[in-house]
Amino acid sequence: MNRVQREAAARRIMDQRPPRVPPDLHGEVLRRGGRLLRRRRTARRVLWLLLSAAAVAFIWWATVVRPWAQPPSTTTPPIVGW
Repeated sequence: MNRVQREAAARRIMDQRPPRVPPDLHGEVLRRGGRLLRRRRTARRVLWLLLSAAAVAFIWWATVVRPWAQPPSTTTPPIVGW
C-alpha cells in the first residue's frame, strides 16, 4: 500500500459516520470505574498496613535481639584467680 492509497483509506474512514454509542454505556462506565477505584484504594490501604506491620515487627525484633551487638566469645574460658 503506497502513500496515496493510505491517504485515501484514511479519508474514507474519517468521512464515515461514527458508530452509535449505546445509551446506557455512560452509567455502566461510571459504575465500573467507581468499583475499580474502590478496589485500588482498598488494595493500597492493605499494602500500607502490611508495610507498617512489617516495619513495626522489624523494629521490635531489632530491639530484642540486638543484631549489631557483638556476641560473647565462647572459644576460651574466662581466666579466674590470676
